[in-house]
Amino acid sequence: MSEIFATTGTIAAIATAIVPQQGSVGIVRVSGFEAIHIAQTLFHAPGKQSWESHRILYGYIRHPQTQQLIDEALLLLMKAPRSYTREDVVEFHCHGGIMPVQQVLQLCLENGARLAQPGEFTLRAFLNGRLDLTQAESIADLVGAKSPQAAQAALAGIEGKLAQPIRQLREECLDILAQIEARIDFEEDLPPLDYQHIIQEIDKISSEIIRIAATADKGELLRAGLKVAIVGRPNVGKSSLLNAWSRSDRAIVTDLPGTTRDVVESQLVVGGIPIQVLDTAGIRDTVDKVEKIGVERSRRAAESADLVLFTIDASTGWTEDDAEIYEQVKHRPLILVINKMDLIDEVETKALESKIPNIISKILTAASQNQGIDGLETAILDTVRTGKVQAADMNLAINQRQSAALTQAKLSLEQVQATISEQLPLDFWTIDLRSCVHALGQITGEEVTESVLDKIFSKFCIGK
Repeated sequence: MSEIFATTGTIAAIATAIVPQQGSVGIVRVSGFEAIHIAQTLFHAPGKQSWESHRILYGYIRHPQTQQLIDEALLLLMKAPRSYTREDVVEFHCHGGIMPVQQVLQLCLENGARLAQPGEFTLRAFLNGRLDLTQAESIADLVGAKSPQAAQAALAGIEGKLAQPIRQLREECLDILAQIEARIDFEEDLPPLDYQHIIQEIDKISSEIIRIAATADKGELLRAGLKVAIVGRPNVGKSSLLNAWSRSDRAIVTDLPGTTRDVVESQLVVGGIPIQVLDTAGIRDTVDKVEKIGVERSRRAAESADLVLFTIDASTGWTEDDAEIYEQVKHRPLILVINKMDLIDEVETKALESKIPNIISKILTAASQNQGIDGLETAILDTVRTGKVQAADMNLAINQRQSAALTQAKLSLEQVQATISEQLPLDFWTIDLRSCVHALGQITGEEVTESVLDKIFSKFCIGK
C-alpha cells in the first residue's frame, strides 16, 4: 500500500511557509487520537484557561523533560468531529522563522506524532467524509491560484458547485439503471418500460456532461495561465513592449540591435488570466555565438508559446526579415504588434498596412510612450475567448482528471444510445450505464482507486 494511505496514528507538520526573518507567525498542525495529549504535554497555559474545543489558549511551549522554554505561543484546540480532518486537531501558533516551528514540530514527533505525508490532512478530511474529491482538488487549486479569478473558481469548487451537478447526473443514471434492472428481474410484475422517456433522459444527461466538459480549457487557463512570446527581428521594441506592459525594467532597452541575448520572462495577470510573457532575442542570422544561442531559444519559445506577439517596427516598415520571421510563426496563434507608431504619420501608416499580409489581429503601439497596451490586452483576451475558452460559467472549471472521467461518461452514454438504436436486449443497456455511473463517481470520489488518490494528494504540500 502507498505511503500516503498510511493514515493511522497522529500526524504533525508545519502548516505555514517559513521564510527566515520574514514570517511573523508559524503554525504547527497536529491531527489524530494523540493530538490533545501531545498539546497538554508541551503547552503550558497560565491561569485558569479552559481547554475547551474551538478556544484559543495563550501560553508557553516547553520541553517536557527539561522544561526549557521553546516559544511563547497560542494554541488552537479543535475536537473531533468539528475539525478539518474530523479528528482531534491542535495548532501551535508560534513566532515565525525557522527555529521555533522546527523545534515545536520535533517535540511533537518525539511525543507520539509522525511527520505527515504530502496532502495527508486533506486526505483524512476526504476519507472521513469532510470533503469530496472535487473539493479536495479545489483546495489545492486555491493554494496555487495565480489570479483572483482562479481563486474564485477554486472557492466555487470548495463550496461544492462542481460536485453538486455531477452527483445529480450520477443519481439520474442510477435511477435509469434501477428502472431497467427492475424490468429484467421482475418484468411480469411491472408496467412496460417507457423507452422514449429513457432515451430523453439519457440525451439530457449527455448534454449536461458535454456542457461541464467544455470548461476544461478555461480551467487549464486559470490554473496554468497563458504563455505569450514576443518575437521579431532585433531592435523593433520587443523589450520596450515587455517593460511597458509589465510596468518594470525587466528587459534592457538600447538602440543597439541584439541587446537581448536570452529569453526574459515576466509574470502578469490580464483579465483574470495568468500570463507568462517571454521577451525573446531578435531573430536574425548572426555569427555571434552567444546571440546565435539566443536566437535559437527564441524560435523554441515561439513554438512552445500559446500565443505569439509578432512585433515589427513601424518606422522601418515591413521588411524582408519580417516576412521571413512571419513565415516561421504564422502557423501559431498570432497577434501582429506594429510598434513605434509615434514615429510615423497617418499617410505612412496606411502605406505600411498595405504591405502587411492579411493578419486578422493587428495592434498599434508606441511602447516607449506606454501607448497601446490596453488595446494589446483586449486583443489577447479576445483571442482567448474565441479560441480557447468556450464556457462562461465561472463556477465550473474542471481539471484534466475530471475531464477524462467526463469523457469516459460521455462515451459510455453514446454506447448506450447505440445499443438502444440497435434494439439490443436490456441487459446490454446496463453494461454501459454502469460504466457511466462509475466514471461520474470517480470525479467526486464515490468510486476511486488508491492509485488515483495517491496521484492527487501527492501533489499537495506537506501540512495541507
